[in-house]
Amino acid sequence: MKKSTLYDWVDEERDRLESLALDIWETPELGLHEEESSRLLRETLADEGFEIERGVGDMPTAFLATYGDGDPRIGILGEFDALPGLSQKAKPEREPIEEGAPGHGCGHNLFGTACLGGAVAIKRAIEAGDLDGTVVYCGCPAEETLVGKVFMARAGAFDDLDAAVTWHPSDLNTAQLGGSLALDSVRYSFEGEAAHAAGSPESGRSALDAVQLMNTATEYMREHISEEARVHYNVVDGGQAPNVVPAEATVWYYVRAPDRDQVERITAWLDDIAEGAATMTQTESEKRMLTGCYDFLANETVTEVIWENVEALGEIEYDDDAEAFAEKLQETFPEDRIEARLEDVPADQREAAASRSLYTEPVPPTEDNGTSGSTDVGDVSWITPTGQFRAATWALGTPAHSWQAVAADGSFGTEGMLHAAKVIAGSVHDLMADPDRLDAAREEFATVAGPDAYETPLPEGAEPPFDVTD
Repeated sequence: MKKSTLYDWVDEERDRLESLALDIWETPELGLHEEESSRLLRETLADEGFEIERGVGDMPTAFLATYGDGDPRIGILGEFDALPGLSQKAKPEREPIEEGAPGHGCGHNLFGTACLGGAVAIKRAIEAGDLDGTVVYCGCPAEETLVGKVFMARAGAFDDLDAAVTWHPSDLNTAQLGGSLALDSVRYSFEGEAAHAAGSPESGRSALDAVQLMNTATEYMREHISEEARVHYNVVDGGQAPNVVPAEATVWYYVRAPDRDQVERITAWLDDIAEGAATMTQTESEKRMLTGCYDFLANETVTEVIWENVEALGEIEYDDDAEAFAEKLQETFPEDRIEARLEDVPADQREAAASRSLYTEPVPPTEDNGTSGSTDVGDVSWITPTGQFRAATWALGTPAHSWQAVAADGSFGTEGMLHAAKVIAGSVHDLMADPDRLDAAREEFATVAGPDAYETPLPEGAEPPFDVTD
C-alpha cells in the first residue's frame, strides 16, 4: 500500500476532522473534566470500529481505543484539555468569548483530533489487509496539569506498546530530538491558630508566616541547585482578612529539573524547608503530592521515522486568508518576539522564515529543540520507544498558552492539524511495515533506558487531583 492512500483517507475526512476539532475548541474543558471532549473523540472512534476502554487510571475522561490484532502494537497519544482564563474568539485581537473562561491556548483541540485522524487512517489500512498489527489511540486527559499519562502509566496503559508517537501544535514544523524537564507538583499546607491580629496576636500562630518563611528559604536554596532547574510557587490560600491571624495557608510548588533524580532531591529539600518553617512558626505542616512526571526521552529511531515523514510531506499549504490572519496576530506581539524566535530557526532558513507569517517549511531536528517546560509524554517515553513532532499551526513567534494561540487553534490551525494527521499515519505505517526499524527502536530503548527504567513518581495511594481544576 502506498502511503499516499493514507493521506487520501485523511483528506476524505477533512470536513469531519475539522468539525470535531472546532467542536472541542468551542467547548473548552479543564483537565480531568473534559467530559464532552472525551465523549466526542470516543464516539467517533467507536463508530470506526475501535474497542473502547473507559476510565483508565481512575480518570473518567481517560480512555484507550484499540483496533487490530496482534503485534506490533503502536500507540498514538491524544490530548484534549484546555487552559484556564484563555477564552478567546477566533479573531486577531483580544476578545474573550466569556471573560475568565477556559480556552485552547495549547491547541489540544487540534492535538487530539489529528491523532484520531492518523489512527483512523491506520485502522483502514489494517482493515484492508495492507498492515498487520494493532493501533491504540490513547485518550490522555489533563496534560496541562501533568496528570493524565502519569496515572495512566501507573495503571499499565502503555506497558504493552511496541512504540508510541505523538505531536504538538507549534509555530514551526519539525521533529523533536530534545528533551523536557521532569517535574513534581506539590502543595504544602500549614495549620496554626486564629486570633485577633491586634487584640491578642500572642494567642495566634500564623500559617501564612510559615508559607512566607518557606518561600524565603526557597529563594536561598536556588543558589545551590543546578542552573537548569526551575522552582516556582503560588500562594493559593493565605487567609481572608488582615485583622485575623491566618490559621490555614497553602503554597503550591512546581519543581522542574532535567531528570527525575534531581527533581526528587530538590523536592526532598523543600520538604525539610516546610518542616523548618512549621517549627519556626509553631504550626503544623502537611504535604500533598499532586503529580510528578519524567523528562522526555526521545527515541532517535522513532524520531527519524517521524522526521522522514515530516520532510516528505513538506510545507503545510495555508491560503492567503490564513496568512493574512496570522500576520494580524503577529502585530499584537512584543517588538522583539519574532526576532527572538528566528534564533531557533537554522541560519539558512531565517531569511525565508522572516518573510512569512506562517513558516511551514520543515526545520531539521536537533538535540537543542526540546523544551524548558514539562510534559507527561515523558513518562510514556521511559516505558516504550517514543517520538514526537511539532506542526506549524500558529503564526511564527506565537507563545503557547496565549490568546493568540487560541485564535489560531479555532481558525486556520485546522489545516496544520490535517497535515499532522498525515505525519502520524505515515509514521505509524512505517513502524508497522518495517520490523527492522521497530526492532532498532526497541534495541535503542533497551540500551538507553531499559525495561525497568520507569517507576511511578506517584506516592502510594495517590488519587487523581480532580479538585485542582474544579
